[in-house]
Order: sequence, then structure tokens, then C-alpha cells
Amino acid sequence: MLTDKRFQAVSPRVHFPDLEREVMALWAEEDTFRRSLAHRREGKPFVFYEGPPTANGRPGTHHVLARAFKDLFGRYQTMKGRYVERKAGWDTHGLPVELEVEKKLGVSGKQQIEEFGIEEFNRLCRESVYEYVSDWRAFSERMAFWLDYDAAYWTLNSDYLQSVWWALKTIWDRGLIYKGFKVAPYCPRCATPLSSHELAQGYEDDVPDPSVYVRFRLKQEPNTFLLAWTTTPWTLPGNVALAVGRDLAYVLVQKRGTDSSSPEPVEKLILAEARQEVLQGDYEVLKRFTGQELLDLDYEPLFPYLPPEKRAFYVIDADFVSTAEGTGVVHTAAAYGADDLRVCQEKGIPIRHTVDLRGRMVPEMEAFAGMFVKDADPYIIADLRERGLVYREEQIRHTYPFCWRCGTPLIYYALDSWYVQTTAVKDELVANNLATNWVPAHVRTGRMGDWLEHNVDWAISRTRYWGTPLPFWICSCGERRCVASAEELGLPPEADLHRPYIDAVKLTCRRCGGQMERVPDVLDGWFDSGSMPFAQRGFPRARTDEFQETFPADFISEAQDQTRGWFYSLLAISTLLFRQNAYRNVICLGMIVDDQGQKMSKSRGNILDPTKLFDQFGADAVRWNFFVSPVGEDQRLGPKTLQNVVRQFLLTLWNVYSFFVTYANIDGFSPESPELPLSQRPVLDRWLLSRLDHLVETVDHNLEHYEVNGAARPLQTFVEELSNWYVRRSRRRFWKSESDADKLSAYQTLYQTLVSLSRLLAPFLPFVAEALHRNLCAGASVHLADFPSASGSARDAQLEQEMAEARQAVVEGLAARDSARLKVRQPLQSVTLPRAFRPELAAIIRDELNVKEVLSGPQFLLDTEISEELRLEGLARDLIRRVQELRKQSGLQIEDRIVLFLVGAGDWPRVISHFGGVVAAETLAREVVEQRPEEIAGAEIGEDLWIGLKRAS
Repeated sequence: MLTDKRFQAVSPRVHFPDLEREVMALWAEEDTFRRSLAHRREGKPFVFYEGPPTANGRPGTHHVLARAFKDLFGRYQTMKGRYVERKAGWDTHGLPVELEVEKKLGVSGKQQIEEFGIEEFNRLCRESVYEYVSDWRAFSERMAFWLDYDAAYWTLNSDYLQSVWWALKTIWDRGLIYKGFKVAPYCPRCATPLSSHELAQGYEDDVPDPSVYVRFRLKQEPNTFLLAWTTTPWTLPGNVALAVGRDLAYVLVQKRGTDSSSPEPVEKLILAEARQEVLQGDYEVLKRFTGQELLDLDYEPLFPYLPPEKRAFYVIDADFVSTAEGTGVVHTAAAYGADDLRVCQEKGIPIRHTVDLRGRMVPEMEAFAGMFVKDADPYIIADLRERGLVYREEQIRHTYPFCWRCGTPLIYYALDSWYVQTTAVKDELVANNLATNWVPAHVRTGRMGDWLEHNVDWAISRTRYWGTPLPFWICSCGERRCVASAEELGLPPEADLHRPYIDAVKLTCRRCGGQMERVPDVLDGWFDSGSMPFAQRGFPRARTDEFQETFPADFISEAQDQTRGWFYSLLAISTLLFRQNAYRNVICLGMIVDDQGQKMSKSRGNILDPTKLFDQFGADAVRWNFFVSPVGEDQRLGPKTLQNVVRQFLLTLWNVYSFFVTYANIDGFSPESPELPLSQRPVLDRWLLSRLDHLVETVDHNLEHYEVNGAARPLQTFVEELSNWYVRRSRRRFWKSESDADKLSAYQTLYQTLVSLSRLLAPFLPFVAEALHRNLCAGASVHLADFPSASGSARDAQLEQEMAEARQAVVEGLAARDSARLKVRQPLQSVTLPRAFRPELAAIIRDELNVKEVLSGPQFLLDTEISEELRLEGLARDLIRRVQELRKQSGLQIEDRIVLFLVGAGDWPRVISHFGGVVAAETLAREVVEQRPEEIAGAEIGEDLWIGLKRAS
């Protein structure tokens, strides 16, 4: 060993946030990220797609989750020799941006936007998406998410936009884009329809709504009513038909005991036989019949508004009627239900709107005119109640959709929209999804699979302003045209193609020579983000080679809410254009909840600021918490959770590292010293190196297969074993004064382990791993190192198994001591174990259980009888502990030698006589003096012992 200090001193007291800022400064100074890219430039590409965030708001804690997983695999694959481009991206279009600008302007809704001016409104939208870019960059750098922002793609750029147009044109040419009059989820606040996958992101549970059973009076029999049920009373003024199941069983009932001779008409009700449970009171069945017999019965409309131009208000049959709920008689308002619209179109029943595009009752609704639909509900119910048409009313709590952007209750609304016919490629979507590796695997056939099985056509048009304009031009003669580029419009490629400029572009109709005008709608922003694999390259107008080299992605990751968002849009667009999925592997993450498992919300006051978490606990702690939590399930995050991460894992690792550096510098250990052969190392070292080789194989294999928990949890277990078994068992080897082969083996083994561990942990804990590696490896960045590989040469499966059994024997022995209320410091004579251990392991068990002998016998037995000699030795152990405490209180360095002064009565003279040498060796005392110098400020231990010490000269 050498005599100089090879490593920078490391304090066991560490503040990880400060450490991380120091590492960040070092990375910035050395441009480590760029160097890591250049280092692997010639490597085989590993492609991950960055799901583009919108930068018109600050990043939140939920953004840390997906970015941590993306960074994990970017770093891992880089260390495996792959070239990982790490291209950043920004999602710049859509309602989030518009809503933010509306707030700043103090305007609301389309009318006020148009009064303000589309050109100026869109200019402000463009500005707003740049507002927090610097915050996002700082946030990403603070959590060690390395991205190339200088080469970022922007969905608002002309190149990107024209690639999206090319995609639409390609789908158009396949005949898979059409304009349809359909009922779609609609936001009256934003005045635009939503796609089905947008709808899926806005559901809220336990929402209260009215539950109303309504009487519909038959025209031919005024005292007979069809009983129907609804939770949307606002649709009742729009009723045009009642639907029944042709083959379902129905009954005509009246209250039992009714006096038939009474001059008052007797009320009779018609409902499904299977739904009589909704009746209030005791009813008797007067007649049974099938739904077929009810068809074409006319009933009186509930309201006289908007008399139809065609026949309406009669009983029809429909395949969607069931007896699972309600009455088996379905109130049908053609304009406000997908099934309602379909069946009314099939039967020629008129479709009429009683609600305008702002979600307000139209003027013809008289008493309810101008009311928002949800506000109109109680007034409509009251009106019907006064006229005796409400049979029963309650309140239910159910799951209801809200606009995922602005929070407004959605309604189902019939209107013209443009659709991509994704149902035409349903089988391909399903097949491509099944060919994709999903983590967790159940998402593939569960959440995602179910979604694809019930796939509907994609409503892509939005009647808004800030978005990719639909490239569809229409002539009054009916001719339609889709363009794929600015060049087709006679515009330069760099032209601003947004509204209102694009609205002024007219085309000449190829059929009639007339003027074609662009449809006013813009594109669903999800189509923008789902086009990023090719649009970020400007494909096919440019960089076709780059696109082909980076498609499909090897890996993507976002939270589970993106199953029907970005995950779906990538899959759908890629399938339509390229007949395959855009990604090979996907990690679908859960949602973040607080320490108590509660969903985070402003109302609960449990929203967390990620920057504050980084400043309090460190970004590595936040990252690690995610990696060891079950992937795909809700992830707990909060002060309590992160305190546990720091205390139980990070500090454990750091203390091992600090321990090694401290003693390595004391002894002048050099990593360059000739390496001892494995066969010459003690059993504890051979065991650790075998466990390390096993760990490398496990972590590498699981990361290769995107099993993050399977990689992180064994690392956590290993660090605990390293600290609480290997280092604790090896402390005397580092403390002892002689520099023999045993000590050298301990240093070399622990050094090798810490270096390998820093590289294994680098993708997970980029800051802490960097600090360890640079100090241990002469300033070399761990992020420029290779990922460890398992050689197998150190593997000893039998030794690992035997050590595990030895540790289990120790656990049982300690439990037996605890039951007998015997402290571990009190030596015992023997323990008998049901199996024999090799001598080295038996010695470890003997030392751990503080027994003189380890015997083998038919069953476990701890000898708890304490002889006089054992009792005195137990007192000696107590003395050693007291001296060590006094050493710490005196401010001595770990390596300082001392002179130990002891003055005792009672048992203590015999303890000192018998075990003084052991006490001296354990406390680094050069001599033990039985006197009490006046100049030494010692400590009284009970009434019989005084301890004092001083640094030896």
C-alpha cells in the first residue's frame, strides 16, 4: 500500500441537494452531456421519442415521473455503447394554449376571441408557448434529464406542419377521411368536439346528477303512460321518440287495490317486466306483451316546442335497449346521443337541436331559453312535476366526462365533424399493439387492448384557432381537395400556414373552375403529437434517411393517461401511414399520489412543487422512489416517502462510500496495487464478489427487458447487504494496524464493488453515482464509462446459498437471544444448528451471535447459561462500547491511538485483568493505565468505574 491520500476526503454528513448542484456545475463546466453524445456517435442508434410537453405552463411533479424513466434508459443504453440522440420536442398547438391566452386577455369563448381578432390572438398563442421554455430546461437539468434542446422540434414550425399535412393527404388518398354528422363529446365552453381518446382523459368519479323517471302519455289512452328514465333532463325538450326492445317482455300495471268504479281515471304504466323494481308501491300486472306490440304507438310530446316537420313522438324499436337499468323504455333525443342519432336517421325521424353551441337552451325553449344545460335541469324537472309527469326523482352519483382542458361538463352533441376512419384499420391496430412490448404486460390486452377493441373513428376537426389548419378546400359544386404542402398552394415552404393567413388562400376548382375555400377548422392537437416520428424530421420533404434510421422508436414512456392519448395517436397514425406501430417497447406508468395514497389536487392542498422536493431531498431521491415503486401503479410521493429513501438507501450507500474513503486514505490504499487472486481472498470477499457479479447480470438483464423494478430493487437489497453485512463484518479488517493480505483483500474487494456499483447506479442516480465514480476513478465521469458486464468468473452459487443460510441462522439466533432477554454483547457458550457450515462461515455465525462454539445437531438450540467467565467478558464488551462513545465525544479521529485510563471497583478489576488486552485492541489503546490523572476529564460509569483517555503521543 501507498502512504499518500489517493481520494478526496468524504464526510459521512452529506446534503444531497448541495452535492447535486456541485455535480451540475461540473457537468456544465466540462460539457459532459455533449461529450457523452460524441463518445457514442458511432454506436448503434437507440431511439426514444420524447412525448412533447406544452411549454406555456410550468412543469409539475408528474412530469418528473416519465422523464426519470426516459433518462434512465437513455443513460443505460449510452453506457451500453448505443448512440442515443435525445431529441427534445415541444407541443405548441391546441386548447391548452388558447385557454391560457384567454385568461390573460380576460376573454372567454369564441365570440370574444373573434371580436378581439384571430390574427392577434394567434400571435399571442405563439408567444405563450415560448414563455416557460427556460423553466422546462432548468427543471430537466435539475433532475438530470439530459435532452438536446438546441435541436428540439416544434409542432408550430412550417416544416413540421407540412409533414402533418402530408400525413393527412396520404390518409385522404386512401379514402379514410370523411365529413360526418355525428354525435360527439362536445365542450360548450371551448365550443369544439373532442375525440374519443380526449374524452377518456376527463372522467371524474362520484359526480351528482338527477335521476328522473318521466311519464309519457299515450295519445289514444290518456290515462296510460310509458315510463322512461333519464339522468340528463336537459335533453327532454329534445325528445322525438321512445325506444323499446322488440323482443323484450313488457307489462301494463296499475296500483293494486285501485277502485275501478271511481270517476277519477286510473293511471296505468308501461315498462319492462324485468324493471318493475323501480315502481313505488304495490302494483298488479294487467297485461303482458313484447316490445313488438308497442311499436308505432303515438304519445304526447312533453313540450310543445319546435314541432317536427316529419312524424315523431312514437314508439320505435332499437338494438341498444336493455333491462340492466332504467325502465326498458329509452327516452330518445336524436341530437344528443350517438345511438339516438343513428336510430332516428335510420327511421327518418327529424333531428332538432334544442341547445346551441354554447351549451345554452335555444330561444324557442321559452321558459328555459339561455340557460346552460346543467342549470336548466331543475327547472325542467319542476315544470314536469307541476304537470304530473314526474313519476319519481332522485339523485345519483356516477362517473361523468368533463373537458380535460378546461373542466367544463361535456355534453353529447350532433354536429358536422371531420373524421379519420380508424375503424377501417382496426385489425391492424390490434395486431400492431399485440406485437408491442408493454410494461406492465397486462396493459397491452387490458387498458390498451380494450380501447382498440371498441375503437371508433377519430374526430380530428376542432372549431378553434391556434392549431394546424386542416388542409381541406371545398367548392360550392361539391368538389373537395386536400393539399400536402405549401408549394401546392403557391406559397414558399417557410410561410406561416396558421390562421388567419391560410384562410385567405383560395384555390381554383378543377371541376367547375369556381373558387374553393378552406374549411375553417383546425386539427386535433393529438394528431400533431402523434405525427412526431416523421414530422420532427420534416419527412417526406427532407431528411428521409434520418427518419428511416429512427423509426420505429425502441422505447417510449408516459403515464397511463396517455394510453388513449399519445400512445394511441402514435399507434393510429403510424398504422395508417406505415402499417406498423411507432414504438417497439413502452413503459406505461401510474399516477402520482401523496404519502397517504390520496390523489393530488388543489382542493386537498397536497400538490407538490418538484423544485422544492429537489431542494429538500435531492432529485436522485425522487427518481429512486419512482424506480422501486411498482411500475404501472399509483406512485406515492411526499416528504415522508422521500425521507425514507434518503435515510434507508442513499445514506446507507453514502456511509459505505465514506467509510471506504476514510480508511483507504488512512492506510494509503492504492487501486493500482497488485490484485490478489480470488482464490486467496477470505470467504466474505469471495461471497461479495459473487453477489456483485450476480447483481450485474440481474440489473443488466432486467434493464434490457425494461423491467425497472427488477433492476432497482436488487440494487437496493445489495446496498443493504453491503452495509449491514459485508462492511459491518469487515470493520476490524480495516481498523487493524497491520497491513496484511487480509486488509488488502478487503480494500480491493470494497473498491471494486463501489466502482461497479457506481456504474450500475449511474442511470438511476446520476448525481450520487457521479460523485462516487469521480472520486474513486481519478476524476472520470461515470456517464462516459461502460456499463458493467457479468464475467461469471467470480460466481459461486453454492457460497451464496450457504451464506444466505448462515445469515438466516444468525437471524434465528438473535431472535432466541431476544426471547431470553440477553444482549448481543453478552457472550454465550454455544449455539447448535441443524446443519454444519464450513469453518469460515461458522466463524461468522459465532461472531455474530457472540458464542464460543457453533455445533451441529438435530435442531436449533441456544445455550443461555452464563458462566462467571462469560459474565465478565460481557462487562468487557460494555466497557468497549463506553470507550468508543468517549472517543467520539473527545473529537478524536478514527485512526488516533489513545492511552486509556481505568479506575474501577467491584467486578471491574477482574474485567481489566482478564480482558484488558481485548479492550485495548478494540479501542486503539496503546496502553491501559489503572489510574485517574487529575488533568484528564473522564466519565463516571455507574458507581464503580471511571474512564478517561488521551491521544497517544
